[in-house]
Amino acid sequence: MTVDRELAEYVAKTGRSRALHEEAVAVMPGGNSRTTTFFDPYPFYVQRGQGSRIWDVDGVERVDFNGNYTSLVLGHAPPEVVRAVREVAEQGLSFPAPTEHEIRLAGILTRRIPSLETVRFTNSGTEATMNAVRAARAFTGRPKIAKFEGAFHGTHDWVMVSVSPDPRTAGSRSRPKPVAWSSGIPPAVLKHVTVLPWNDGDACAAIIEREAANLAAVLVDPLLGIGGVLPPAEGFLERLRALTERHGIVLIFDEVISFRVAPGGAQERFGVRPDLTTLGKIIGGGLPVGAFGGRADIMAAFDPRRGGARISHGGTFNANPVTMAAGVATLNALGPEAYARLDALGERLRGGVTRLLEATRRRGQVSGIGSLFCLHWTSGRLTDYRSSRPKDGEAPLRVFLGLLNEGILLTQRGLGACSLAMQDEDVDRFVNALARVLGRG
Repeated sequence: MTVDRELAEYVAKTGRSRALHEEAVAVMPGGNSRTTTFFDPYPFYVQRGQGSRIWDVDGVERVDFNGNYTSLVLGHAPPEVVRAVREVAEQGLSFPAPTEHEIRLAGILTRRIPSLETVRFTNSGTEATMNAVRAARAFTGRPKIAKFEGAFHGTHDWVMVSVSPDPRTAGSRSRPKPVAWSSGIPPAVLKHVTVLPWNDGDACAAIIEREAANLAAVLVDPLLGIGGVLPPAEGFLERLRALTERHGIVLIFDEVISFRVAPGGAQERFGVRPDLTTLGKIIGGGLPVGAFGGRADIMAAFDPRRGGARISHGGTFNANPVTMAAGVATLNALGPEAYARLDALGERLRGGVTRLLEATRRRGQVSGIGSLFCLHWTSGRLTDYRSSRPKDGEAPLRVFLGLLNEGILLTQRGLGACSLAMQDEDVDRFVNALARVLGRG
């Protein structure tokens, strides 16, 4: 299996997408507005989606294990969500005033997540983490935040640090250095962001103790989702909770991805209560959304009554009624049976991939929890971002392209998710497709 061979097959199947890309580069830098969806020589263009399938403009059908980067927990165009969106849209798409729909979604979220005493809505996970960080700074009066190496929390300056750094420039494993993830990040940002090593409780304790007087927040994805869906070691999150509580540091759980692993998210699954939580993806039913909330005393900084707001939080489309209705319909469909089914699909996929890799003696493994999974092309023990880096840097791209050609869509880095629209046969199709791709090597 070579990248060139997979690319040649991909190009042969996607002539219409190539033509659209050529149009796009004339009017957009790189021909797109979303870096994550681009890959050389061009991405395929989607025409429609239904259930577990998507079809591109060339008519190629694929089973979608990407799910718009884990957002589409019910699959594409679920009837109950489409119906809710249509009913609300017919009454108006957006207004310069609140609607009942945001109250309904806020109510569902605060009932499902006990730590979410109050909540506010945004239009993306990026906005959610940005406002949560701002709230922590306002509440504590401290300037710095801490985040984990290998963790993605959106695209505002304060979190575009050490997302996927080269270990050669990122310091030691136990004392990682802050590394800008993008051009345009001011040096001052790096001075105000402390980087922590995932799953190293002793190292985290030493760093947090040293920086505590200046730390407003510790921001953590409880699954290190984009970093490889690497669950926390036993007692790790509990130790973070105790450390932050002792020093008056706001503990923020970024559950934009991990919220799909239980009705109350990863904090329910692991039994740890953060001070603030950020949400996105599945809570919008496929439409742009974000949310942040938690302790009422911290969130009070946003209360505008009697001119009391210390933090201004606007947004033309915050709590858009169409999005709110789609979110309500989605969460109403996610009852106990739905989560049990999602868990079963995830277990079936991870088990199938594990058996395949063992049978073929391939260097690789699969991580994950619930309906989330990630392919790793390394045989070492997975503990953190650095251990998940592939020994063969081209392996993720080869597998991604190979699966595309086999009718399977994953993310380029190997992250995937099962949806309720899937059947066992879809999962088996994934495993069989992966076997064919690896067999070409």
